[in-house]
Amino acid sequence: MAVQKKEVVKDFQEYLEVERGLSHNSIFSYLSDVNKLDRFLSKEKKNIINSDPLDIQKFLREETKKKLSTRTRARVVASLRQFYNYLEQNRIIHKNPMENVETPKVEKTLPDFLTKEEIRQLFSVFNEHDSLEMRDKTMFELLYSSGLRISEGCALKMGDIDMENMLLNIMGKGGRERLVPFGEIAHELLIKYFEKHRKEILKETHTDFVFISRKGGALSRKSAWRLLKKYISRAKIQKNITPHTLRHSFATHLLQNNANLRAVQELLGHIDISTTQVYTHLASNELKKVHKKYHPRS
Repeated sequence: MAVQKKEVVKDFQEYLEVERGLSHNSIFSYLSDVNKLDRFLSKEKKNIINSDPLDIQKFLREETKKKLSTRTRARVVASLRQFYNYLEQNRIIHKNPMENVETPKVEKTLPDFLTKEEIRQLFSVFNEHDSLEMRDKTMFELLYSSGLRISEGCALKMGDIDMENMLLNIMGKGGRERLVPFGEIAHELLIKYFEKHRKEILKETHTDFVFISRKGGALSRKSAWRLLKKYISRAKIQKNITPHTLRHSFATHLLQNNANLRAVQELLGHIDISTTQVYTHLASNELKKVHKKYHPRS
């Protein structure tokens, strides 16, 4: 079990880096909180993977005695919630011990996103004569066009794409399936990628995965993150960008163009609309900047 626990924590760390796009400091804090709970449970002769709500409550009571700030206590709860949500979504556990644990109230920070001009800037730097760069451009355009998580993009198979109707069949978190449309630009790039570039990368190998590595397997989340950083640097965009930022940008730009919040929720695959509502703040903040800059009486 100890080996399994170590592997699970390592996979969770990769999820935080690539899927959530958290900074090194945030990841360090999250893992520190998870390891703190692990040490506490070890003293109680319990395993972090098999813990129950009473174990969590007991640990949090001990943390409260340390007179931590509200923000720190909220972060501890958020760290554990992320960890156990990850375990539940990957079916490592069947019952989430954090389900009824309340988070101390602190002001939310908004996720970063690319402006429409920065999106244009990003997609202008790819070399379309290079098959690997065409793979990357197609993948990132599809992430932006459909609001996919990077894990969903990397897991995409040929049979998941309906080219005629421009739809993706996505298996999201917790095994929830959804249909997501993609745009004309993504459609054109997919045609070029399938007709020439994917074949050039595959050579003699065969796979059903859409986005493939040089060796012919599925492109990993970590590789996608590293590649995007390269293109962001090439485009001279001064922001801390991850593949998840393209998903944030997708939702923000839809809402800036007056898309229905419920529709955006469906497209993103969010169960709770409150998760989607953070993007209304991003959209309204951006509109306020435009108003302040251009309105004669601002």
